[in-house]
Amino acid sequence: MESNIIFDSYNKQKSIAKKYGFKEKKVKTILNKSDFNRSIFLGDYSLNPYLGCSFNCNYCYINGSKYADSTNSFFIKSNAVDILRTQLKRKAKNQERAVILIGSATDPYMDIESELFLTRDILKIANRFKFPVHIVTKSDLILRDIDILKDINQNSILPNDIGDLKSKVMVTFSFSSLDEEIANLFEKSAPNIKRRIKAIKTLKKSDFLVGISLMPMLPYISDSKIAIDEMIRKFTDIGCDYVFGGSLTLFGDSANDSKTKYYKIIKEYFPHILDETKKIFNNKEYPKSSYQKEVYKRLATSSKKYGIKDSIT
Repeated sequence: MESNIIFDSYNKQKSIAKKYGFKEKKVKTILNKSDFNRSIFLGDYSLNPYLGCSFNCNYCYINGSKYADSTNSFFIKSNAVDILRTQLKRKAKNQERAVILIGSATDPYMDIESELFLTRDILKIANRFKFPVHIVTKSDLILRDIDILKDINQNSILPNDIGDLKSKVMVTFSFSSLDEEIANLFEKSAPNIKRRIKAIKTLKKSDFLVGISLMPMLPYISDSKIAIDEMIRKFTDIGCDYVFGGSLTLFGDSANDSKTKYYKIIKEYFPHILDETKKIFNNKEYPKSSYQKEVYKRLATSSKKYGIKDSIT
């Protein structure tokens, strides 16, 4: 009987994957140690249930980078739940505590998740072994899992060196602009801004830590003093706990790479800033340091003005 259940579950997963244009891939590990993520995203381990992202935002740093060939290739990590159960059981037995960052390289709440429930099953394992989570997403589908998130918030154990946080569940929503027309140009397949704002308000009612990642801010589009000030004012007004940001990165040169796709949109819709945008990159993947310093300064100034933290802790 048990073997039949496993077989039926596998066939269902395979069918859903095919429906959404995903393939299956087995992985050796589901947790990736990351010291960098602790400093910004407060994550000791990153976890991505999927490879590639069907939201396929045109500025996505994955396209053309070392992290993936292209976000046009989508995979389910088919053994993710079993691998995670083994890894977290071992860590709990060794009394290791850690924050799991879910969604560092691909959105855990893409459309396929509405039927596959892979992220939900991962959250159940995190709750079972009492590991706090930080979820980064653009999707209001996360509201489906409020019940499990409440359990994680109540049951999980934070690492000793983090200190006191009012919640053991952190949810960060990603934005590049508050203008729906601009967002539709660069992130057409992602849930729109209104849906994200509504989700933020709902999650705040459950007393989770909810914040904003302005990654990336779009040069000469959403990175001005006025644009940044407007975004931070809006997020403060709706009760967000923190706002942090980062500059745009552009990788690769092929048709599906972020650099090619981004400049194509700029050339078509914002031709007046094309040359200036290219200047700050100077044929590199990252904008020049003087530009980045100025953008971070604007973020810090507006965060201080509205009394909102520019980091989770």
